[in-house]
Amino acid sequence: MLQEESDLSLIIAHIVQKLKGSNLYAQLERQAWTSLQRPEIKLESLKEDIKEFFKISGWEKKLQNAVYSELSVFPLPSHPAAPPEHLKEPLVYMRKAQGSWEKRILKSLNSMCTELSIPLARKRPVGEQKELLNKWNEMGTDEPDLSLFRPVYAPKDFLEVLINLRNPNYENGDSLSFRTHLGLIQVPLKVKDIPELKEFFVELSLNTGQLGIDDSTQVPPELFENEHVRIGQKVLEEQDSAAAQQYIRQGSPTALRAELWTLILNISGQSEDILYYEQLKANVIQHDLLVDSLIYKDVKLTASNDDYYFVFEDYLYQVLLCFSRDTSVLGHFAYNSASPPKSYIRGKLGLEEYAVFYPPNGVIPFHGFSMYVAPLCFLYHEPSKLYQIFREMYVRFFFRLHSISSHPSGIVSLCLLFETLLQTYLPQLFYHLREIGAQPLRISFKWMVRAFSGYLATDQLLLLWDRILGYNSLEILAVLAAAVFAFRAVNLMEVTSLAAAEAVLADLSTLKVMPLLQIFLFATVT
Repeated sequence: MLQEESDLSLIIAHIVQKLKGSNLYAQLERQAWTSLQRPEIKLESLKEDIKEFFKISGWEKKLQNAVYSELSVFPLPSHPAAPPEHLKEPLVYMRKAQGSWEKRILKSLNSMCTELSIPLARKRPVGEQKELLNKWNEMGTDEPDLSLFRPVYAPKDFLEVLINLRNPNYENGDSLSFRTHLGLIQVPLKVKDIPELKEFFVELSLNTGQLGIDDSTQVPPELFENEHVRIGQKVLEEQDSAAAQQYIRQGSPTALRAELWTLILNISGQSEDILYYEQLKANVIQHDLLVDSLIYKDVKLTASNDDYYFVFEDYLYQVLLCFSRDTSVLGHFAYNSASPPKSYIRGKLGLEEYAVFYPPNGVIPFHGFSMYVAPLCFLYHEPSKLYQIFREMYVRFFFRLHSISSHPSGIVSLCLLFETLLQTYLPQLFYHLREIGAQPLRISFKWMVRAFSGYLATDQLLLLWDRILGYNSLEILAVLAAAVFAFRAVNLMEVTSLAAAEAVLADLSTLKVMPLLQIFLFATVT
């Protein structure tokens, strides 16, 4: 009991500290001062009267949403004496693996820099600044020569690192259940089994209405859809983040999705946010970074060739170039196992006082990174709003898909969950694929790293991301990956090579996400 109380006081202290530096805190303070002039505020009951004023005027709800938003990303409470790196990642071998992976990425970036004789950053000449400003909204028409640039790494490189992960304390261990794990991931992490997943994803059960199933043309809308839309409108009227998160577990109506996601992510879209975006844009105009070319290259290789997303090419450049300059993103490294890479001002190599984070946001883009932004372009057409939504989605969820950690939503746990589900519930299929040299994870890894973006049809992808936001968890990605294998199991049992297995699973664009998830979780005999 005492431990719970101390945990709670730690969380409260942390949230108060975070909110004190926010724009909301300044607004609340201003409102409190203004309210003192109101006749209903009495000196003898000042505290209660101001609380009541906040409640009536809607500021209490805004404060609740801000607290709820902080709780969504707050790391689980640890021992008060635990060092800061323990908050980032409790397991030492995971921290070491992440550290050596970061060194590899940085080495790759620096060697490209040396080979091409290009500086990491330079100030643009005035003429170039004007030119970029003029074509800001049509950067897709620009065709710079990027043939010499290569992505710093691709998902398959990252997978090789995860396959080689080992817990040194387990080397000579004789845990029988662990030895029988025949997958590629060989680290002992606790992942949910189907009964636990059923309990966690209870709102996805067969007897609960779902958008993605019960809104199909065969189902009369009065049975579920109309009522669900009405409740969604009520949730938006109330402006309650927690209610929106609960509501979206059954899927979001297309017309309400943009507003619901904004509410869940607690994004206000005030003039200060627009100004901040404009400052980032000014920074892009003034300075040219090496990562800009990596962003250009990635968009050209991925989104520009995608039937759904090629029209958003300009938006992707705007958002990703601004993102690379955003130092507020560095804040998420407090709970991310990764650390922002450092570079040194020219001629000052090794002197810590001349070290700077590079890129300024601490995130080096990899092959496919732009696909985290592309689906959001269907929902938000105003660049500063699109930017804020993406940044919040990244610091809550997407960073976990390319950093090594033991977090339940981290990519290592997702890989292990996927392999465990397949091995436990489709053992014949798993064994067959393993025997022909087509380990299932080699096929599904790219889906999970991209959160299925670029693989599913957009309407299905947005229904999937609804559930990521609703459950504040990425575990559903592993469940869906396993469900796809279960769905194509008959064909996969016929294949005799990795290439043939990949061919069977090459096109996911016709799949319906919700029926697959429901059948795998709730209609599979366990």
